[in-house]
Amino acid sequence: MKILMAASEAAPFAKTGGLADAVSALSLTLANMGHEVNIVIPRYFVVDKVRYGLKDLNLSLSSQVGTETAKCAVWTVNMPGSSKKNPVKTYFIEHDEFFGCREGFYGYDKEPDYFDNPRRFTFFSRIIFDLCRKLNWFPDILHVHDWQTALASVFLKYGERRGGFEKTSSVLTIHNLGYQGIYHKDNFPNTALGWDVFYQAGFEDWNMMNFLKAGIHCADKLNTVSPRYAEETKTQAFGFRLDSSLRYRAEDYIGILNGIDGKIWNPKLDPFIPLKYTVKPSKLEREKSIVGVAVGKAAAKAALQRQYGLPENPDVPVIGMVTRLAEQKGMGELFGPSYGSAWSICRDMELQVVILGKGDSWCEHEVTSLASRLSNFKARILNSETDSHLIEAGSDFFLMPSRYEPCGLNQMYSLIYGTLPIVRNTGGLADTVENFNQDTGEGTGFIFDQLNPRSIYDTVGWANWAYYNCRSQVEAMRVRAMKKDFSWEKSAEKYVEMYKAALRK
Repeated sequence: MKILMAASEAAPFAKTGGLADAVSALSLTLANMGHEVNIVIPRYFVVDKVRYGLKDLNLSLSSQVGTETAKCAVWTVNMPGSSKKNPVKTYFIEHDEFFGCREGFYGYDKEPDYFDNPRRFTFFSRIIFDLCRKLNWFPDILHVHDWQTALASVFLKYGERRGGFEKTSSVLTIHNLGYQGIYHKDNFPNTALGWDVFYQAGFEDWNMMNFLKAGIHCADKLNTVSPRYAEETKTQAFGFRLDSSLRYRAEDYIGILNGIDGKIWNPKLDPFIPLKYTVKPSKLEREKSIVGVAVGKAAAKAALQRQYGLPENPDVPVIGMVTRLAEQKGMGELFGPSYGSAWSICRDMELQVVILGKGDSWCEHEVTSLASRLSNFKARILNSETDSHLIEAGSDFFLMPSRYEPCGLNQMYSLIYGTLPIVRNTGGLADTVENFNQDTGEGTGFIFDQLNPRSIYDTVGWANWAYYNCRSQVEAMRVRAMKKDFSWEKSAEKYVEMYKAALRK
């Protein structure tokens, strides 16, 4: 099967979050299964040609944007980690006005959403058709991701299903329904489509133009990144005003849980932790200095406490967080200056808290303030790959009080590292974490339903109580968690099933 991944990000070239990891990991997995997969993304200013070894294809592509014709160049390189027999080719659309010489992909501090984003991604969504024609390579599946490329499924349905695309079907993956690409309908002429299509394709949104809504209406098949989130988004509470559109497309809409990269997130291979560890090391693994989970986590915990300036006490539980400091992640309920639960948790409970992340300025300020006043609360306001791995390995528990969570990756990383998640009962968190049963000892984490400071406080307190009073059950939960399989192979098989359904449709 020929598959074209059209996305605004792909790791390691351009990344702001989980979208980039998912696009690259899924593409590599599908290629390893024997499918022919290409990726196309913009060449942002930060994608260095020399560093990544990009090659100029010497192709001149052109696409109509409104009444003008925009031209661009194309660069390419094989995705790192590709097999030599069947590499994943990554194509970069180079257009300096749209993607070059900008601080961010979608905006920056002073302009969080670039004023010309609708024009930029309209151009990108259409240029991919000219790319395929110039390459004489036509996909069976055009797989688009989020609002930035959702328009490609509209173009395929209304005008591009010709000249080689007659048998191409489209699939749209929604990574986060909260981001839809809503702009004034004055931007619609950029598409060079008739105004009849504005209404037929589902763009209309209270006198605005909604990119994601149009993609939902036009793609042959739809999915989001966990089964629970697929159901939640069809409700008013989580649907961000698109729940009726998703209910209308319910027969074509499913949830497929994201996988994780086991080569990067694996305590048995991790170069960022003091000792590599696994559940029960074999003789060969012991010869390679791979230790058991108890020894490995103890070493990581001591290193984490030292690095963050906490007392090195192996008997006090450490709660870790690697997060974006934003309302979606439940930061208001945890760190709100007048009602957040973090202060009470650290004041009332015998534990330590370590947090790593960046985000909203109010939350960064509050976290920094707490760290200056509490001896058992430490924070770093930055993003760090090295620290992320150490926190996952060295913590006893990992807190994720998300308002909503389409999939979530950190809770899966935590489980694989034997760190028990404390999570809200929503989205991918509910799909991956099993609640602790005090009577039987079953479970892999601690779950609460309502998002409020009291629920967070009580559930952290429950985990803390279990650490001191049910240690054997906690250790058994660690082992159970580490045996979970979140590989991309399982997810990729479900994507292939969806592709086949799209082709039949």
